[in-house]
Amino acid sequence: MSLKPFVENIVKLTVFEPEVVKVEERNDRGTRVFNVRVAPNDVGRVIGKDGRVITCIRQLVSAAGAKSHQRTVVKVHTES
Repeated sequence: MSLKPFVENIVKLTVFEPEVVKVEERNDRGTRVFNVRVAPNDVGRVIGKDGRVITCIRQLVSAAGAKSHQRTVVKVHTES
């Protein structure tokens, strides 16, 4: 089961420029790592005040991954 479309949809619903969103998925020692890239103007929207939005996204992805017994990590890249 791939979580990449799930992560993409959540992030695209959060940002002003959904066409720029790119999610890369890789496996790192049994952990699925999702690298999220967004437009420079949307980084603040994805992270949120005090990191609340990205924390919620990480919790949702973690819960979805836990259903299939997989550990997940979501990283937001701030450089353009």
